Amino acid sequence: MNAITSASAIRKVHVPLGQRAYDILIGQGLIASAGGEIGSRLNGRKAAVITDENVAPRYLDALKASLDAAGIASAAVVLPAGEKTKSFEHLINVCDKVLEARVERNDYVIALGGGVIGDLSGFAAGIVRRGVRFVQVPTSLLAQVDSSVGGKTGINSRHGKNLVGVFHQPDLVLADTDALNSLSEREFRAGYAEVAKYGLIDKPDFFAWLESNWQAVFAGGSARIEAIAVSCQAKADVVVADERENGQRALLNLGHTFGHALEAATGYDSSRLVHGEGVSIGMVLAHEFSARVNLASPDDARRVEAHLKAVGLPTRMSEIPGTLPPAEVLMDAIAQDKKVKGGRLTFILTRGIGQSFVADDVPASEVISFLKEKHP
Repeated sequence: MNAITSASAIRKVHVPLGQRAYDILIGQGLIASAGGEIGSRLNGRKAAVITDENVAPRYLDALKASLDAAGIASAAVVLPAGEKTKSFEHLINVCDKVLEARVERNDYVIALGGGVIGDLSGFAAGIVRRGVRFVQVPTSLLAQVDSSVGGKTGINSRHGKNLVGVFHQPDLVLADTDALNSLSEREFRAGYAEVAKYGLIDKPDFFAWLESNWQAVFAGGSARIEAIAVSCQAKADVVVADERENGQRALLNLGHTFGHALEAATGYDSSRLVHGEGVSIGMVLAHEFSARVNLASPDDARRVEAHLKAVGLPTRMSEIPGTLPPAEVLMDAIAQDKKVKGGRLTFILTRGIGQSFVADDVPASEVISFLKEKHP
């Protein structure tokens, strides 16, 4: 991997995937300069901008003005905000709108928003005309450090989260850190769970840095840009090594198997649980389960929980508002997880901070017993 570079306060992470290679730009003011950045790298002349009702009033006009200035005609599709938008109904609507805008293969679908918009828009871009160019303009921390990078797109099914989708790499990612200033504290904390995840996977020094510097990351400035750049580089490294999640890319799902089950159990109701909160609880559960099966010290689980709790994230199932279904129902959701192969349960477990690994064939009996123990 190329090292992160800096120029004019813009950090760049390059994702070298051959003909599908692309850059991730991280810095201030990138929405206002998006047209120039896109136009200088790609050669399309039309764009369908997909966004949601929360993001559109803040950033849509600035993005469209930038595209206009670069000679890129654009049409906007504004969707409801929230996880429930990742549905077949909205996918069909977006595909129709992209075709109505006469977007051709060398033109663009531009995702302006958080992870929901990015996942849905990327799926549409991957299937309309059998694939059109795709640009991510992530406006949440979670999207900037995780979902906008790597080409995984999709929607939810009644059977579980992200079970329908395609791999479709973006052609460019523009992570405008100014956009994070408009996030609520809850939204920012939820994204931070994914930042912490990279330290817990295989970067213990980064996790220790976060323990000492998380307040500066929350405050903004250089520490925030550094945390985002390190996270993007970490994800890019894994994606390049295993683009289609045939092996080590599964490490990026640390905490997600438990977390996705909890999201499904709440009906993807963001008033109860958002994705990053599910990941936070899931990462604690993964470390606790690892300790339970004698892979890691209980002290590691306590350290993970202490840090996530310090930043204000939930770390226990009991912190989710409302009533959760029985452990058996959570287990059913886990059994639908995309990482299940041949009916065998696959979890991301750990031997300590920054020592995560893919564990195949985890005994279901151990998992259900653990879930019953942790269930509120």
